[in-house]
Amino acid sequence: MAKKTEVEKKEKIKVPMKKADIFKLIFGIFGFVGGISLAVLAILWPEEELSELVFPNIPSAVKSSDTYSHLTGLPVAADKVDAPAYCIQTPNGTDGARPQAGLNQAGVVFEAIAESGITRFAAIYQDPTAAVIGPIRSLRLYYLQWDTPFDCAIVHAGGADDAIEAVRSGDYKDVSENYYYMYRGTYGVRRWNNLFTNATDLAAVNNDWEFGKSNVTGFTRMTPEAAHKNRVNMNSQGMTITEPATGDTSAMTASVTSFGIYFGNWPNFNVRYDYNSETNSYLRSYESGAAHEVYVCPEENLGEVNPEDSCTLSQLSPSVVVAMVVEERRAEDNYHEDITTLGSGEVYVFQNGYVVHGTWKKDSVGSQIKFYDESGTEIALVPGQTFVEAVPSYGGIEY
Repeated sequence: MAKKTEVEKKEKIKVPMKKADIFKLIFGIFGFVGGISLAVLAILWPEEELSELVFPNIPSAVKSSDTYSHLTGLPVAADKVDAPAYCIQTPNGTDGARPQAGLNQAGVVFEAIAESGITRFAAIYQDPTAAVIGPIRSLRLYYLQWDTPFDCAIVHAGGADDAIEAVRSGDYKDVSENYYYMYRGTYGVRRWNNLFTNATDLAAVNNDWEFGKSNVTGFTRMTPEAAHKNRVNMNSQGMTITEPATGDTSAMTASVTSFGIYFGNWPNFNVRYDYNSETNSYLRSYESGAAHEVYVCPEENLGEVNPEDSCTLSQLSPSVVVAMVVEERRAEDNYHEDITTLGSGEVYVFQNGYVVHGTWKKDSVGSQIKFYDESGTEIALVPGQTFVEAVPSYGGIEY
């Protein structure tokens, strides 16, 4: 670039200010004054009242925080961001698996068919405190591929051959059935669904096996403040979506108070979610109408106990439900399922009482799933527990 002459410099100084520059100067002065005003307010006003002035209409529960969980997007202490994570294979059969224990503490829960139309969960915990967690059942390859980005210990009781080969040969923190860190509850009606663990045993296996901290790659999340503003904006403006049953792209409200997830013709495993505007969450029930309750087990009840002896029941109510349409087929052993986890497919994201239709994408086993709306813009999830439903293309999503 040629060096400017002295004449050019002087002529540049003589150029009169544009109106836009004048406005910038005026707003800059106001901004400077406003900054000083806020500094004075910070000294003279109590912190809680000042927060209401700076962030009006935002509940105290969602005030700004320095650090957020990579798993849930919720505020956490700085030393908890990279706390050890655990991905626990949890059954959902009617043969004694229900009610599960501690599932309310999982930050992210993947649900998919394990075999014969029966769904199973890959429940992901970080820094849990529950006195009972489980039951624990066998691993599938697609659960392992969903688990991988969370850098978690894979907690399971055996598994399909391809899943066992992958978890043992890959760079995984593999924790299969082990009675130093798991225990069997009463046989009874739970039959083979009576293998449990707890927060203390999980911490012990992490320390004893030197797994260390977890570098969790979570979903793209809104901050709590942005999520609150998003909810307000949606309530006032509405959105345009594609209606799944007819493909009608005409404008319609995106408000959804109830929706169903259909894995097939199995009412014991198909589920419904009902939006609770007071808690901004989705009450989970089975198609049969029964609430999906789980045992909440406070840490003071810690010990090798049966959840039904020391815990209380509570209905699951995640903050976000993501329904991914996936390709599913019978595996080579003609018993287990094989689900495509890489590539892309249709997705419906339910949050803040609304639904956004779009596309899910996962580029590699180690990369996290991304969600995009119909315009190609990435969908950020609101903070809180998130259920990801892997719905087979022969199933359905109804609202």
